Amino acid sequence: MADTDPDELERRIARTRAELADTVDAIADRVSPKRVAERTVADVKTRANNLVASVGDALGVTQRPVEYADDPDRLWAEEQPSLAPVLIGVGVVLVVGAAITLWRRRRRRF
Repeated sequence: MADTDPDELERRIARTRAELADTVDAIADRVSPKRVAERTVADVKTRANNLVASVGDALGVTQRPVEYADDPDRLWAEEQPSLAPVLIGVGVVLVVGAAITLWRRRRRRF
């Protein structure tokens, strides 16, 4: 008869209401536009940092934190960045772009 005890039923109902209120609050917090924007910004920052790190590793550039007090003239004093990979990339993009343009023009003629 413990299941039919009114006091026990009231306690269970109160506990269920509290759990339901916590769940609704958690859902509301999760779908809140402000929270979604905060999570999105954090995700974009993380992905950007990972991209910068991977590009830096590919180019052989070691990252070091830059402080606002750093002298801009001495920013690359320890290690000058190599422009060769960037120039090669730009050249490849130009060649591929020109090839695609020529291919499309020839294709239209026939």
